Amino acid sequence: MKHPYQDIDARQRWSRAVAAFDPAQIDPVMPPSFHIGPRTRVVTAGSCFAQHVARHLREHGLPCFETEPAHPLLGDELARNFGYGVYAARYGNIYTARQLLQLWRRATGVFVPADDAWEQDGSWFDPFRPTIQPGGFASGREYREDRHRHLAAVRKAFTEMDVFVFTLGLTECWSSRVDGAVYPLCPGVAAGHYDSRQHALLNFGVAEVVADLHAFLDEVRRVNPSMKMILTVSPVALAATAEPRHVLLSNTWSKAVLRIAAETLSAFPDVYYFPAYEIVNAAGHAYLAADRRTVLEQGVRRVMELFFRHVVYSDESAPDVPAPPDFLHQGQVLMDVLCDEQRLDTPARESEPVNGGAHESSR
Repeated sequence: MKHPYQDIDARQRWSRAVAAFDPAQIDPVMPPSFHIGPRTRVVTAGSCFAQHVARHLREHGLPCFETEPAHPLLGDELARNFGYGVYAARYGNIYTARQLLQLWRRATGVFVPADDAWEQDGSWFDPFRPTIQPGGFASGREYREDRHRHLAAVRKAFTEMDVFVFTLGLTECWSSRVDGAVYPLCPGVAAGHYDSRQHALLNFGVAEVVADLHAFLDEVRRVNPSMKMILTVSPVALAATAEPRHVLLSNTWSKAVLRIAAETLSAFPDVYYFPAYEIVNAAGHAYLAADRRTVLEQGVRRVMELFFRHVVYSDESAPDVPAPPDFLHQGQVLMDVLCDEQRLDTPARESEPVNGGAHESSR
């Protein structure tokens, strides 16, 4: 009797599926059970990397569903700075599964956080979108009217979308000790004030991420039963960790948790895992910037090339994802990604690099 490994497919052998290829040519994508077509209403959300997905879909004429458009007089650049056209609605980056679930529940009125608004120097900020309005809203009334429109737009996007592409980014987040509301950024980083009596660090494990994603899927499908989901894990490393350990250890923990959670969810009907994380990391440093966390445009291009080949088009009709015309363009693309998490890598004072266990006190 043959043992199970004698007749496995070539893609199941490291020597033939990985070692035999140039790292930048490895294709680990498994066939999806559904595809995105020219009339599919696609909604994207997630961490900073999710913005690249939305951008490439738009550049290829795919109908990224938009329910909260900017006023035509605003202009493209200004509109983007105010969070328009980045995602379906102005929800900004959604870093955790809990944040996604609570956004849906806020949009449907199931959850109303006690932390209503942050007033600071005469401006008003949304605790759950602290960077969406540069400089803040002019008044509490303006803020609440905008929030009302925004949550209606979120509700419309999620109830009418065909495919939801969600990029899992973080396991760490900060929450309210009052009702468990989670913030995209620690209070005090972009707006508001941090208070250890009011705010607590959470670091989700696999079971919690799976439960939050499952709850989101179940609740949205009650009103949108045909909705399909594509999960990815962001290949961008953590900018900083609030856990008292080396950031590399926290990054490994976070990516492992998110990858296992995504795999677990992919067993559900019409949920598909797309391996953006593996595509980038298989190429070593080839797709990473000098900081070893930011994904270069050629890495994004390779991810999207495989996404179009397997998820959007057949192999024969997949378009080439064009290279940027020059390195200045590539740098501009990196800068144009609106990444709130990068603010966490701004210390209170400049400090020397730390290696090994030599974690010196800031006192």
